[in-house]
Amino acid sequence: MSFDSECIFCKIVAGEISSIQVYENSNTLAFMDINPIAYGHTLIIPKHHWQNLYEVPDDQLAHVLATAKRVATAISKALAPDGVSLVQANGKGAAQSELHFHMHIIPRTLGDDLKINWKLNPGNPDEIRSAAQRIIRVLR
Repeated sequence: MSFDSECIFCKIVAGEISSIQVYENSNTLAFMDINPIAYGHTLIIPKHHWQNLYEVPDDQLAHVLATAKRVATAISKALAPDGVSLVQANGKGAAQSELHFHMHIIPRTLGDDLKINWKLNPGNPDEIRSAAQRIIRVLR
């Protein structure tokens, strides 16, 4: 298992730091966020250390998403929120708070006014096409 001795999430996986765990399997761990933005805010992490989405192998990413689905379903049944947001950030510009890949499951209520939503503003079709073309060139 890859481990970063400075990473708080690796220390949680290793049992060096306590957490309020809600689910664990051989690949992932789900535990409550100690700085929740909503009641039931939960984190899903892979047990191996990868800093961000770009580093996580696809098969391990699938394990994280499967755990996120399982835990989000449990949150929905247990806490009956109006909805659930899955949030995952990569890098300082996206406000990634810990450099260990993780996904937030955030129970939502209508009118909660959490700032992870954005207003729908029509984009410039030429700029949208230009961005798409640049992305497609890299994907080829």
